[in-house]
Amino acid sequence: MEFSAAQIAHIIGGTVEGNPTATVSSFGKIEEATKGQLAFLANPKYEEYLYSTAADIIIINEAQIVKEQLAATLIKVPDAYSAFALLLSEYQKLKQQQLVGIQEPVYIHASVKKGERIYIGAFAYLGENVIVGNGVKIYPNAYIGNNVTIDDDTTIHPGVKIYHDCSIGKNVVIHAGTVIGGDGFGFAPQADGSFKKVPQTGNVIIEDNVEIGSNSTIDRATIGSTIIRSGAKLDNLLQIAHNVEVGNNSVIAAQSGISGSTKIGNNVMIGGQVGIVGHLSIADGSKINAQSGVSKSMKTPNTAVTGSPAYDYTAALRSQALIRKLPEMEKRLKELEELMKKMEE
Repeated sequence: MEFSAAQIAHIIGGTVEGNPTATVSSFGKIEEATKGQLAFLANPKYEEYLYSTAADIIIINEAQIVKEQLAATLIKVPDAYSAFALLLSEYQKLKQQQLVGIQEPVYIHASVKKGERIYIGAFAYLGENVIVGNGVKIYPNAYIGNNVTIDDDTTIHPGVKIYHDCSIGKNVVIHAGTVIGGDGFGFAPQADGSFKKVPQTGNVIIEDNVEIGSNSTIDRATIGSTIIRSGAKLDNLLQIAHNVEVGNNSVIAAQSGISGSTKIGNNVMIGGQVGIVGHLSIADGSKINAQSGVSKSMKTPNTAVTGSPAYDYTAALRSQALIRKLPEMEKRLKELEELMKKMEE
């Protein structure tokens, strides 16, 4: 597919400087791009490549000062990185729209309701009473259990497993190998030291515009629903336990684990390898640094914590600064002790 500078500027709301009929058919990093490619410059560290790149079209920030004459056509926008992300997203949508039809072999129960413009890849399984919305893409080897609902324009990548009764919203992306709706980790201790399984009778609800990375697990609720709210972005290799709620537009980085019944607010940022104890509340706008262990609720919005057990981020930095000074402080203390001893003598 080929796009002109004028077409691209229209999509991202930019202003063309140069030849509006210049065309590109692919993308390239600004330091490596060749003719026929589009690049972008957002990080000043790469400014030198603005004058040497072979890219035919470059997206740049409006604030960027161009010091030399360029052969490339420029598209100026308020935020080059966001504009480039939007452009990639629209390009991906165009490519996916071309992917339609049902491959063979597949298993699709007679009761399945299918929307328009859908794609179902080979070896996929769709159980009883599944509802598939318009524009849904289900890639090969996916398993969709009974009574699952998948709303419009959602993409289910290869090998995803969605257990029975779960609900997936619009414009959701679930990457390969993720499991939605497996049993929560519920076992009741018995008098003889054994554990009796507590049946997990709830489901998982994933709202609109959520993205979930590869090989993550989101467990079904014991009773009620595990809920991932609209706009949340979840990385690879996550464990989201039963009855957890993740708020709107919250982000969780890889290898983090959220224990059962914890409620995470809106616009929360959680770094990689974070562990959160069950039955906690994490206030809106909270920030949890990587490898932190959170054992108490964070009740004040827009605060940051770090460490294990996690505590106030600013206080933690002060403590780290003091720890680095301990050898010097020890030396000074010994000198004072020797001075005091001499004065006593």
